[in-house]
Amino acid sequence: MQQMIEITDLEFEYKTYDENGEVCGANKVLHGIDLTVPKGQFLAVLGHNGCGKSTLAKHLNCILTATSGKVLVNGIDCADESRVFDIRQTVGMVFQNPDNQLVATVVEEDVAFALENLGVPSDEIRERVNNALKTVGMYDHREHSPHQLSGGQKQRVAIAGVLAMRPECIVLDEPTAMLDPRGRAEVMNTVKLLNSQGVTIILITHYMDEAVQADRVAVMDHGKIIMDAPPREIFAQVDELKAHSLDVPQVTELMYELRKAGFDVPADVLTEQECADALISRKHRSIDITPYEPPPENEDVPFIAETKKLVYKYSVGTPFESTAVDNVSVSIRKGQFVGVIGHTGSGKSTFIQHLNGLLKPTSGEVFIDGRNIWAKGSDIRSVRFLAGLVFQYSEYQLFEDTVYKDIAYGPRNMGLSDEEIDKAVREAAAAMGIDDELLERSPFDLSGGQKRRAALAGVIAMRPEVLILDEPAAGLDPKGRDTVLDEINEYHKKSGTTILLVSHSMEDIVKYAEKILVMNHGRLFCYEDTDEVFARTRELEQVGLGIPQISRFAHLLKAGGFDIGEDIYTVERAKERLVKALDVE
Repeated sequence: MQQMIEITDLEFEYKTYDENGEVCGANKVLHGIDLTVPKGQFLAVLGHNGCGKSTLAKHLNCILTATSGKVLVNGIDCADESRVFDIRQTVGMVFQNPDNQLVATVVEEDVAFALENLGVPSDEIRERVNNALKTVGMYDHREHSPHQLSGGQKQRVAIAGVLAMRPECIVLDEPTAMLDPRGRAEVMNTVKLLNSQGVTIILITHYMDEAVQADRVAVMDHGKIIMDAPPREIFAQVDELKAHSLDVPQVTELMYELRKAGFDVPADVLTEQECADALISRKHRSIDITPYEPPPENEDVPFIAETKKLVYKYSVGTPFESTAVDNVSVSIRKGQFVGVIGHTGSGKSTFIQHLNGLLKPTSGEVFIDGRNIWAKGSDIRSVRFLAGLVFQYSEYQLFEDTVYKDIAYGPRNMGLSDEEIDKAVREAAAAMGIDDELLERSPFDLSGGQKRRAALAGVIAMRPEVLILDEPAAGLDPKGRDTVLDEINEYHKKSGTTILLVSHSMEDIVKYAEKILVMNHGRLFCYEDTDEVFARTRELEQVGLGIPQISRFAHLLKAGGFDIGEDIYTVERAKERLVKALDVE
């Protein structure tokens, strides 16, 4: 079989330089990598943040050059500088954030950009652009502005730009990390289509449901490949993967838990259909499923955040005027942990930016702690200390010399004394798992997860009544994600702070949120207890939201005559019901 990629004993180190341009240090990131990828294969690469995945990917089209070892692309040595152009035509790269790859104001011009720079004849450019857009399903959007597209559509345009170059191999570095479930599905459908047409695919991802669709999975840890096998073999090794900060599909974990409980069930299940089929065939008994009854609202607890008939329009009075939030009225009680979900473009980010005064309503009212924040004479600056907002990729907000100074920045602006600032910094740092040694380091020397926690601590240090988190775990590996969200949850329990957690991951939301606010096309779809929301899973799917794999499994199980209830959205609940229903063989 012909090899697209052949890597032998690859080592790479990032060098640091002093003010005179002399090498003063080096950080070895890749250690003796051996890897071959046959033409036409779909390889998924997994690994925790900082394990070397992206560094490895950048060697495949000569963004980086090996410190030692050899990288061959379609038989061409990447160390041969005269062949760099040939290699980059053979291997296309698609990065995590589509906005960083879009350069033109019209979709078809963006896809044509690289071809024009290569001097491809105009007629051929038109043919290639049209074919690439048709392949990714974006031909009908060819005259649109890229920046008016959804995240999934933008990423498909970025893929079309690479595809127009006619590469034989495409490397995708976490291309769905910033997308909602619908956008992720769009990109993955495109990836599988290209692979079926003979394009070699190398996909770096933190999503296990994407990795199971590959022909093969390679797992990296600390700059080495530690596992390399088909998905079924990889994901059957649950303990090994968790030891390396990784996850497994929910149905795989469910079977793992049932096996630990003494049930003889297969260990290598990857899909909800396989899982349902394996259990439907077993002997089981009916169980009582008590209908969920929401607890009564405690009306003695005051509302901390409210919106009344909130409307927000972008570009008012121009041809581009659009309504992002449409007549939303919602009341959130003090101390609640609320999940905020919705498809890309649903209005959820616009909505939360009203809660600390970043946006002023086109009409309607916003109340924080009983105060109308836009009433005449209101001090909007003080509102921002009451309602703290942490943006997606919050580490980009870091800017001070040390972590301590960064966390102290907000409390200092509040006019606190040095003693009060120090107390606030250390309490916030402890809440986010940041020890004293890290406080004295530069925030730019921290790992990705540490940076994220430092940025969160900077907002927590202001002790807001409401803490609003926009995708706080985006881009983190499974262990980093769980660590950050567990620390936020623990802080919520200890402090009683009201939390609003925005996420595209239903699996994350259901672990922590007691109530869920669902946005759809700018309007409030529902705001109910978590169990009530998940009694409407089919409706959630209809509005473009992904439901947990374990919920889809429960629906399939019921359709096969084995009912454990449709209020299944965690592995723990599924296991509890199945243990009661299954007969031990």
